[in-house]
Amino acid sequence: MAEHYKPVKYKAWELNLEERFQEYHPPLSEREAVLEANRCLYCHDAPCMVACPTHIDIPTFIKKISTGNVKGSAKTILEANLLGATCSRVCPVEELCEGACVMKHDHKPIMIGRLQRYAMDYAAEKNIKFFQAGKANGYKVAVIGSGPAGLSCAGELAKLGFDVTCFEKKEMAGGLSTYGIVVFREPVEVSLAEVKRIEDLGVKVKTGVNVGVDIKFEDLIEQYDAVFIGMGMGNVPDLSIPGEDIPGVLDGLDFIEETKVKKLADIKAGSRVCVIGAGNTGIDCATIARRLGSERVTIVYRRSEAEMTAYHFEYQFALGEGVSFMFLTQPVEVVGNGKVEGLKCIRMDLGAPDKSGRRVPEPVKGSEFVMPCDMVIKAIGQKKHKNVVDALAKFGVKSENGYVLVDSETCRSAHPKIFAGGDCIRNKGEASTVAAVQDGKIAAAAIYKQLVGATSPNEKHIEPVLSPVK
Repeated sequence: MAEHYKPVKYKAWELNLEERFQEYHPPLSEREAVLEANRCLYCHDAPCMVACPTHIDIPTFIKKISTGNVKGSAKTILEANLLGATCSRVCPVEELCEGACVMKHDHKPIMIGRLQRYAMDYAAEKNIKFFQAGKANGYKVAVIGSGPAGLSCAGELAKLGFDVTCFEKKEMAGGLSTYGIVVFREPVEVSLAEVKRIEDLGVKVKTGVNVGVDIKFEDLIEQYDAVFIGMGMGNVPDLSIPGEDIPGVLDGLDFIEETKVKKLADIKAGSRVCVIGAGNTGIDCATIARRLGSERVTIVYRRSEAEMTAYHFEYQFALGEGVSFMFLTQPVEVVGNGKVEGLKCIRMDLGAPDKSGRRVPEPVKGSEFVMPCDMVIKAIGQKKHKNVVDALAKFGVKSENGYVLVDSETCRSAHPKIFAGGDCIRNKGEASTVAAVQDGKIAAAAIYKQLVGATSPNEKHIEPVLSPVK
């Protein structure tokens, strides 16, 4: 059985509980930021810009830091990405901008993410407002979901003069950034501050509103000139194994959410925890459990290390936290009488590749065993919003495997009024915060062109202007 475990004293246990959940990377000092910015070569046709889904002018914002113009640096970032503070913390920079940095080949890549955070933190501390609502154009847009895609679309539209209302099911806005990103990567205050900046542009954010229940899709489509769907995905699906309903079997996203909305001392974690699933959510759940005090945390995954969906740097991070990995292992039953006592598993071998290109795991007969544990955390992906997809189908919106289908250049669905972005359309490619932000930007530009008849406020109208909904 392929397994990794480091039975060493866990360094975070030397800290108190609150200190363990402080941001993993400390902020750069002014001196550190300037020294790092001066390492940048300020490449022409910089590959880091190409690798950034929102195409932030990275050399320019870094150059401005090196010259002491941190305010200008922050503006450069926000002009391309209104959620620059979140993305500076959660973007997989090792796979994107820093992974493309030319300095990577002979030296260390420029710390682009931490420099971006330095500029964003400066703007937040100084409470600098870079943008304001555009001149009202008479059009109204409804945005469903206040996660990265929804906020990006809403903010960009508000800058262009649209009357935007954002409907959010939960009590707080911000979506995944507020509820689903582990607190030592992004504190909830950072996400809520970005929501406030979008509201400052005139966007109305209505929380506690479940579209499809509290308000009908039909009403939104009738009352607004365009509707943007950015509601992301749902909770973790069921394991469909015996014992799943035993107390102590948790939804991974709910487990992460607790660290964002509860006092850490009130969150309970088992002493021996099994996390099912080896994606980035599984990694987050495992590291949270370790930092809460779990003595042994094991990630159980039915495929091999080569097939795991978590980023490699996340995998290395988890190993450093003392998390063990049990690959080629399929859970088949949660064992226990009124509480979790173990996880029954079967060993797997890999067969032929499936449609995704990953080899299909096949059970090895007679290899069942029970792994003792007192908590099981499910992290095997997210449910698709079937009810939403079914409701949208009545308006001609097409879907594939539970994802909304849109035109990649406009994020518009088959219905001329309905646009969508974020995880709910990501049936191909990597789902990420920064990709969702770019979806929101693309949709906002397409909505502006469709309704106003131009691609930007500085361009003369090239199409007939459509009349606003009365």
